[in-house]
Amino acid sequence: MADTVAQQPIRRKAADQSDRTDETVIEIKGLKKAFGNKEVLKNINLTLKRGENIVVLGRSGQGKSVTIQCIVGLLTPDEGSVKVFGQEVAELNNEQLKDLRTKVGFLFQSGALYDSMTVRENMEFALTRVLKIKDQAELDSRVMEVLEGVGLPEAADKMPSDLSGGMRKRVGLARTLIVKPEIMLYDEPTTGLDPITSREISELILEMQKKFKTSSIIITHDMDCARITSDRVVIMSEGEYVAEGTFDELQQSDNEFVKSYFLDTK
Repeated sequence: MADTVAQQPIRRKAADQSDRTDETVIEIKGLKKAFGNKEVLKNINLTLKRGENIVVLGRSGQGKSVTIQCIVGLLTPDEGSVKVFGQEVAELNNEQLKDLRTKVGFLFQSGALYDSMTVRENMEFALTRVLKIKDQAELDSRVMEVLEGVGLPEAADKMPSDLSGGMRKRVGLARTLIVKPEIMLYDEPTTGLDPITSREISELILEMQKKFKTSSIIITHDMDCARITSDRVVIMSEGEYVAEGTFDELQQSDNEFVKSYFLDTK
């Protein structure tokens, strides 16, 4: 029974691959980044296509999160190129960066909700601040659309403190998606969740990819999340990507380092 359940999301994902195109939305070449004497990123090369999900695996402290901070311009590379929608991120001015970030959703580990606001107010804050929407009817419509999408329409008037960890993750995802980004960057989306809730969040990421036709980079230690969500997987070691392929291809690898990630997944 366990094998059957594990295969279901993979079969469904394969059927959705028609959403992908050859258009490149993120292109990273020769990316290097150091903090003091510590060289965190040594030579990162990555291309993300429209409608594709890439999962990045790596031990803690490998610089996985640093890469996505460079993508949205929160950090500036020491060397190399990071292009999003064909634009060199390091060359964008503040106004251009602001515009870029409306197209790129960033989901933090915590979900980053404002605890002093209700779920509805959290959603509206993103709409009024980013998209400058003032019409209450449109605000209400958009809020309920995304909350229904993540299965939590009844949570609209609750405070974040009233929600479970899994519910907070869902609301955090809804708030990121409400501005309809074209790219999603997930930083450990299932951290701190029990296995059942982690699987639900992974399935939800896949559903949202299909509904909103997003392209995603997903940083995770959760191999079940990687199996469910990925079109491609890259494995990071010592500041570089050392292996790339589908989940199944890497699972069959003869490389001992790559195999170490898959010891408990067969």
